[in-house]
Amino acid sequence: MVFIVLKELKTNKESIMQLTKIQKLTGQIELLSGLHIGSGNTEIHIGGTDNPVIKNPITQEPYIPGSSIKGKMRSLLEWQLGVVGQTDGKPLNFSHISENKIEDCHLTQAIKILKLFGGAPVSKPDDKLVGEIGPSRLAFWDCSLDSKWVEMMGNQLLTEVKMENTIDRIKGTAEHPRNTERVPATARFDFNLTIRVHDHEDLTGTILAGLKLLELTGLGGSGSRGYGKIAFRDLKLDGHDFQAKLDQLNLEEAV
Repeated sequence: MVFIVLKELKTNKESIMQLTKIQKLTGQIELLSGLHIGSGNTEIHIGGTDNPVIKNPITQEPYIPGSSIKGKMRSLLEWQLGVVGQTDGKPLNFSHISENKIEDCHLTQAIKILKLFGGAPVSKPDDKLVGEIGPSRLAFWDCSLDSKWVEMMGNQLLTEVKMENTIDRIKGTAEHPRNTERVPATARFDFNLTIRVHDHEDLTGTILAGLKLLELTGLGGSGSRGYGKIAFRDLKLDGHDFQAKLDQLNLEEAV
């Protein structure tokens, strides 16, 4: 059986995808305004906040989940490409390609997004298309607080509590007070992203576009109220400067 499989592989070399290298993108995320990524804890403790941020259960330090970065970055790229209407608001997946729901002018970039982020499972996958696109290339790691920033804070709290309310338009009085926990501006998180490269492909243009979109729109909740503005700092791809490319990026040319 093994010999049969090997023979089939040898006779179909043109269809075999090869992992040529794994790249590592490192740097930091600096908060330019307070960040709130919720913990999902709806239980209010005495002296606690209505809306706490997610924290490491061992160190109790706040962190940025890799899933939060991945989800927001992918969503923004799909909005920028203009395929959200073509997918009826659902995440881009293999069936949208195989069923010709994506316009031809968007097809090349849509395939890049699927290569980078993967496609949601579908009931009847197109095996040939799945094989051509291959496994998702990006791995987003959780971002922990920069140890130097924590040391600089000394004995100060690593989060802040922001009071919010609604204003009665007629009375001009505050109602329904609520407090939200945030990681304060100036905080820095260590950023790590792993990139699988197959057949010497170069998908860094789409990655750069996603990072720039994150800088322009922010992370976490309550972005319309000023939360979550970020900046990437000191980005390096396999130890080489990558920050300059992001700073000089023209979004219209990135894709």
